[in-house]
Amino acid sequence: MDFAKLFSLEGRVAVVTGGSRGIGAMIAEGFLDAGCARVYITARKAEVVAETAARLGDRCIALPGDISTTAGIEALVEDLATRESKLDILVNNAGVAWGADFEVFPEMGWDKVMNLNVKTPFFLTQQLLPLLKAAAVDHPAKVINIASIDGLRINPWETYSYQASKAAVVHLTKRMAARLIRDNIVASCICPGAFPSEMNKAAKLAPEKSAAGIPSRRVGTIEDMAGGAIYLASRAGDYVVGTPLPIDGGIVNGWIPSEFTDPSGH
Repeated sequence: MDFAKLFSLEGRVAVVTGGSRGIGAMIAEGFLDAGCARVYITARKAEVVAETAARLGDRCIALPGDISTTAGIEALVEDLATRESKLDILVNNAGVAWGADFEVFPEMGWDKVMNLNVKTPFFLTQQLLPLLKAAAVDHPAKVINIASIDGLRINPWETYSYQASKAAVVHLTKRMAARLIRDNIVASCICPGAFPSEMNKAAKLAPEKSAAGIPSRRVGTIEDMAGGAIYLASRAGDYVVGTPLPIDGGIVNGWIPSEFTDPSGH
């Protein structure tokens, strides 16, 4: 085994949805630095996608579009199929949140979140299956779904459909993994904690305040997110099937409520 190449993505082709900013852009940048031949990023705002692709360099290619609809998914797949004969890595990162009091939480907010966060990853992966299978000859192809620590434990905010959707992504990943492994496609899942982004403005605008509730005492960085994604996408993660990986500084598995500690901190 050539351990020097254990985390290499040399020559591979990836798609990162929601790749124009935040966690998606972090993953795209990490994939490029790890050697991907091409990383396609997609998001709804064409100008933002183009700006990010330009910043990340020639091997980052903008594919703007709205994949919250079946028509949008089909358009993306058709476009990609004219450019590539195989796809090594798919990162289902695009997502949205909605918050409102329980008494007035709207059906629109429920459906918008569930459609993009749960329905889209399933049907985009389904539509890209031929390209993923074409890549899964010399090495496993990879599908990485981006859930959230909110899918592993609740948060204090009234984001009902968001929290439910991310729990659904965790379980959906396991079921997808059980089917896709038959085609030498490894599906897994990242559950991010507090990373600065438009989806987590608290971590972006007040990182020190956010860090107070994190065992590691800091918010996440690009190295943290890119490192986890590269691990799962590379040879290093080939045997990690259906697993939800919290990248959260210990919020899920390393946090003890203060009421359970004595004054000495034990």
